[in-house]
Amino acid sequence: MRLTRLLSTSALIALGTLPAFAAPTSSTDAKKPAAKAETQIMAPSMMGNTSPTDYHEEHVTVHAQHRYFDGVTRNAVGGGLMTKQDSAKSVSAVSRDFISKQVPGSDPMQLISLLPGANVTATDAMGLTGSSMSLRGMDQTQVGFTLEGFPINDIGNYAVYSQEIADPENLRTVSMAQGSADLDSPHLSSTGGVVDMYMVDPAMKKGGSFDVSYGSYNATRGFLRLDTGKIGNTNLRGYFSGSYASEDRFNTDYTNRKLHAETKFVNDWGNGNRISLAIIGNRLYNYLTRNVSMASWNQYGLGVKNASDPKGLPNTQWDSNFNPSASDGGASYYKLHQNPFTNIYTSAPSTFHLSDHLTLTETPYFWYGEGNGGSAYNTNLSKMQWGKQSLTASLNGKSSSGLLYNPSTSTTYRPGNVAKLTLTTGANRLMVGYWFEYSKQLQTSPYTGIGADGNPWNVWAAGPNAVLSNGQTYQYRSTLTQTRVHTMFIGDTLSLLNNKLTIDAGFKYAIVMRSGHNFLPDTSTGPYINKSWQQPLPTAAIRYQLDAENQFFISAATNFRMPTNAALYDAGNYNTTTNSYSTRANVNQNTEISISEEAGYRYTGHTIMGSVTYFHYNFTNRLFNQTQCLDAQCNNFYTTSLNGGGQTTNGVDAEIGTRPIFYHLRPYASFEYLDSRLGSNLAGTSTKGGFDYLPTKGKVAPEAPHYQAAFNLDYDDGHLFGGYNVKYVSKQYSTFMNDQSIRGYVLMNANIGYRFADVGFLKAPNVRVNFSNLTDHAYLGFVKGIQGNANTTTGINGRTIKGSTPTYSIAAPFSAIASVSAGF
Repeated sequence: MRLTRLLSTSALIALGTLPAFAAPTSSTDAKKPAAKAETQIMAPSMMGNTSPTDYHEEHVTVHAQHRYFDGVTRNAVGGGLMTKQDSAKSVSAVSRDFISKQVPGSDPMQLISLLPGANVTATDAMGLTGSSMSLRGMDQTQVGFTLEGFPINDIGNYAVYSQEIADPENLRTVSMAQGSADLDSPHLSSTGGVVDMYMVDPAMKKGGSFDVSYGSYNATRGFLRLDTGKIGNTNLRGYFSGSYASEDRFNTDYTNRKLHAETKFVNDWGNGNRISLAIIGNRLYNYLTRNVSMASWNQYGLGVKNASDPKGLPNTQWDSNFNPSASDGGASYYKLHQNPFTNIYTSAPSTFHLSDHLTLTETPYFWYGEGNGGSAYNTNLSKMQWGKQSLTASLNGKSSSGLLYNPSTSTTYRPGNVAKLTLTTGANRLMVGYWFEYSKQLQTSPYTGIGADGNPWNVWAAGPNAVLSNGQTYQYRSTLTQTRVHTMFIGDTLSLLNNKLTIDAGFKYAIVMRSGHNFLPDTSTGPYINKSWQQPLPTAAIRYQLDAENQFFISAATNFRMPTNAALYDAGNYNTTTNSYSTRANVNQNTEISISEEAGYRYTGHTIMGSVTYFHYNFTNRLFNQTQCLDAQCNNFYTTSLNGGGQTTNGVDAEIGTRPIFYHLRPYASFEYLDSRLGSNLAGTSTKGGFDYLPTKGKVAPEAPHYQAAFNLDYDDGHLFGGYNVKYVSKQYSTFMNDQSIRGYVLMNANIGYRFADVGFLKAPNVRVNFSNLTDHAYLGFVKGIQGNANTTTGINGRTIKGSTPTYSIAAPFSAIASVSAGF
């Protein structure tokens, strides 16, 4: 590794000093003829190609005569919803032609919502509150997300906060592999596939672009990007961009805000040598969005805004949203449910050709995040439980009962690096690599006061805090988790018959070590926890290129998902009756494993592209959280992480799209059939008289709709442009017992705009309007709180198992957002 570090350091130092030997074509240069109309059959991508330096624009056949400042070519297949793929597994992707015409500020999940397998629900049009997603029935915590080659999933619970990732104006493509991760994918949670996001490169010429938007719910957004062009006599170039967005939450008094900045620098030289540096900064000033039960949705729908609403419901009966009134709302006052967050990401993916046959690729990165989710509780400071001890506490000199602010805060430091060497010798390519990461995550939950106006003293709960009589700051959670990842991988690709037949085989071995320190007293595991997991992950694939247009592939892969860090710790309120915390650790859990097989066919013609893939999964040790009752009435209970047993999934994905066929139209359609079944009877809640299991074997898995279908029609004649899309998602179960579900729905969106000729220094100024949820359909879009059973059920052994309440997210209503943009 010493040589690797030296090469990495030298590369970064050289970022601004290396001379230019070959200047690549700028992706933003307009009105330049395309070099080629077709591409020849060439060796396909290897099974490890997550790094941005592995993904080239040349992978896409381009017929466009020129490219506008926003990346639109007017010739991308399906309006930018399909790109040419050569991997021996299922991959779908969106490109600039589609991204640039969507709602300003759209998050990456919204951008891929029409692709096969992607079940996405947004709670606002502009992506300020984030989206929810499942892929082939696996939720987003089981899908690995990368940006510029580094992992985006939270290191503790693997959640993806899509509103924090990137401005869509700077995204070149969003690629989704529905079945498996690449060998070099830096993930601990990719049993359900991966989503890789790649940023646009800086332009070779000075310039930039801007757009401003305004629309429904006082939605306001501005974006500005400045490109340096080539600096001096080098290929070094960069850009700086920033955006600000705000939007009111429907039927509430909330205003969500986002401040975002990005920069990227690139230098390339010689035969494919390249170094780059991307830095992304994000600051959210958001409010939490309440998830609702089926009962509250049926009664209140979208909720009421105030007591004078025609429905006449007082604020105390609010259920779909947090209350706008401090005096009436109490703990439900919306300013006590804030969600501030700060993120800084940096990545430096680089490639060095050490010889004609040997290439080194490195992706060093650093991930910093700090934020919380707020809540409030009535607390009696004169009687506090600190483990087994009953103590008093004081807050700013007072010790009495009252409403206190209690946010859950996480602070993460996460450096890492993915390094790999690729040796090409004739028809064979050998890749060896190593991913290392060392993260620290501090998770706390102190209590602080609330002012007379109903606002918390400090939204970060930085102080003053409630302090116990023993001098300890009172918290319901206080942990420090250190995670070390050592992952070695090797892959070999053999190309035969003039690159028509390609055989891939790979092996990854992951070693993950977690060291935990629980600062709460009297926990079941003690203050220190050390746990390690080792997981071998073999892969294999075959691709046969029948001719330049027809391709067949078959693949098999093994992926894994680590238990979350919450599984290591007791937390919450201490119950003196049961002598335990309300959340219990479950340290001895195995990793969740998926074994996936795919067989597919692709057609890549001059005008039409299409693919169809059959897939099969076997899951073992599926991890989920469950409430366990300790008595028949469930007056005493705890929550813990459990092993959900096995699951089997079968299905078919298909998509088809065209280049302009007539009247500048480019249609696209996708479809998925999914049958995901539980293979085990899940543990139910403990009841008076013993333990039992829910009869779930053979039931349909939650968040796994049987059918999804999407259609998009894009029109662009160079001046007038527009698009219309429709997405159908069938019924989704919210419990493992299939005793509660949300209905299927149809969602329609549209956009229309006009692109003017250049005006002075402005390039292709245009105006457009985006319409979301055209029919203003009010619906529950996604299951947020999966439960074992919603209704009281008799277990396998005849005991009564009490039901729990699933929760759901409310999908965004109709909105219209107008935008003006231009390059310069």
